Amino acid sequence: MDLAIREQVIGEQLHLYVSGEVDTYTAPKLKEVLHPAITEQDVTVHLDEVDYMDSTGLGVFVGALKIAKRNEKELSLVGVTDRVNRLFELTGLHKLLSINTNVRGGTQ
Repeated sequence: MDLAIREQVIGEQLHLYVSGEVDTYTAPKLKEVLHPAITEQDVTVHLDEVDYMDSTGLGVFVGALKIAKRNEKELSLVGVTDRVNRLFELTGLHKLLSINTNVRGGTQ
């Protein structure tokens, strides 16, 4: 499956609506959008339509978190599915990232 990313600015915060799979083949596309954005503004990533994520996808978020901290910006993940959240928990990244599994959808 492919990866789709839709951007929407709400106030001064960028919302990224991600759908599909985040893996070795598609993670560079997410990184290309997320990493430059987090240097400029707070970013909320909506993951409720992400079916699958592998370690490459996790790496994109670890890199984005480092960039966010360096630039005093906030990175939030919302709508994280149980399957994807389990990956964050197994790796311990849920302790470092702001993750909300209860938010689904949002402003479209």
